[in-house]
Amino acid sequence: MKITPCGASASKKPPADYFTGTVWQEPIVEAPDPARVRAAMVTFEPGARTNWHTHPLGQTLHVVSGAGLAQVWGQAIHEIKAGDTVWIPPGEKHWHGATPTTRMAHIAIHEALDGVHVDWLEPVTDAQYGG
Repeated sequence: MKITPCGASASKKPPADYFTGTVWQEPIVEAPDPARVRAAMVTFEPGARTNWHTHPLGQTLHVVSGAGLAQVWGQAIHEIKAGDTVWIPPGEKHWHGATPTTRMAHIAIHEALDGVHVDWLEPVTDAQYGG
């Protein structure tokens, strides 16, 4: 067993190449081999969002505060709120983030396949974000 005390893992801003706006990540777990799971608390300031991306083994999002948006390529934008859990299947092109006026925080959980957790794609345009 390994217990990581609160505050032992520093908050960090993820690479700006993969996000629009201000986003913070708080690592929860990055399990050692042979485990594949990674989880982080991700907080999006109003208007902030991920780029389009996919996960080789899918992703689960559990919204812990605020209100956000999530969209699968070619489908309608969905509003997500605290208490909602979202499952994104493997290889499904999607994005997620805060609404234009409300901060949103979620726990993101995904597994690696051959060391890859996520495949980052192009930014979500303002027109796409606005629906």
